[in-house]
Amino acid sequence: MKKTVLFYLPITLVTAFFTSCKVSQNVSEKAIVLKNTSSLALSQKAIAIKRENLSNSAKGTFPILLFKTDTIAAQTNDLNGDGKWDELFFTTDFSPKEEKNIQLKWSETDPKFTVKTSVRFGKREAENLPVHPDTIEVLMADQVYKKLGYQKYQTDGPTWENDKVGFRHYLDGRNSKDVFGKKLPGITPENVGINSKGAVEDNYHVMYDWGRDIFPVGNSAGLGAYALLIDNKMNRLGILLNDTINNVEKTTFKIVSEGPVNSVLSYHYENWKASGNLYQVQETASIWPGMYGYKNTVSINGIKGKETFLAAISNLNNKNPLQVIESGDWVCLIQHDYLTYERQWILGTAILVPKNLYQGYIEAPKTGQLTDSYLAKLTVENNKEISYYSVAAWELSADKGFNDSKFFTNYVTNLAKQLSAKIEVQVK
Repeated sequence: MKKTVLFYLPITLVTAFFTSCKVSQNVSEKAIVLKNTSSLALSQKAIAIKRENLSNSAKGTFPILLFKTDTIAAQTNDLNGDGKWDELFFTTDFSPKEEKNIQLKWSETDPKFTVKTSVRFGKREAENLPVHPDTIEVLMADQVYKKLGYQKYQTDGPTWENDKVGFRHYLDGRNSKDVFGKKLPGITPENVGINSKGAVEDNYHVMYDWGRDIFPVGNSAGLGAYALLIDNKMNRLGILLNDTINNVEKTTFKIVSEGPVNSVLSYHYENWKASGNLYQVQETASIWPGMYGYKNTVSINGIKGKETFLAAISNLNNKNPLQVIESGDWVCLIQHDYLTYERQWILGTAILVPKNLYQGYIEAPKTGQLTDSYLAKLTVENNKEISYYSVAAWELSADKGFNDSKFFTNYVTNLAKQLSAKIEVQVK
């Protein structure tokens, strides 16, 4: 009797070019049955299936997903870093209530698909040395930008993107999050942020065919960074540009996965000093094709019960009221204005936070360590993950209509509904 594995995938949000590969015949084929339990049509819904639910896989082979005559672009992720993949990740579309029967086969070679996500990270070991690409970095409290006297990182830290939009994280101690506006769906060049000599250079605040950095951050935390509210004091994870010592003793960054349909980044913060307490923080950013945003997941060790998690959305250049709208399982905090540098272009930004954790929002002051932001207040428990989404779409995006406030609001609230939709998965 065949064993059927049944489970539900709450994560959300195709076919791509597939090179021929030799399919193994020594492993029994399986069927993956996906059912859209919602009455919504779903676009590029993200599906992650653990390896243990795909038993009988041949050692060293790659899973191939076939739907009718098409091959679904998919990839395997090694999330725990043990050298063996433990998750199969892909996206696919669904009609309302649709049930898909997908054939699972195995290949002896890794299939190649059109690349729709990417991570770029480069660093230099001294001011006079060229930047080189890397996948990991360890930053101690006294190795921040102002103390070093030079910018160590290409684009100030890692950049991650999909076919719609790009983001970057200021790894130099600030831990702010920025936005790259993309005009083309292709992956941006690897040399963004360095010059022809391999030196760090801010060359991305000018327009290229692909787009540019469009989002002013200042002393805000940018779009999607976070803080803790303790005894009515806001405690930012990280410092400002001119500070010489970090409030995090040790920061470890790692590119967990980079593939055609999913890229995953990890940040571990050891001994974050906040209001006299020490916290250990794990943060994971994940991006996949099709949406103007990414998923961020944070867990904090050391929570004593008096803390409130603050998810940040910069309001620099915003002159319009903040919209707060419930949609599906989420509360959407939405801005739409000339939010770009010198108010040159219209940009919509939003954060989607879990409705069951939401406690309202506050506004940061105009001075101090964390300014110019709206901050969604969320219930936080010790070592319990909080996942939320950051969204950004500007008027020059490949998809037109984001210059209109109602269009962007509809996009965000519909995305929230898509993210709320559940997919029932059976592996037979």
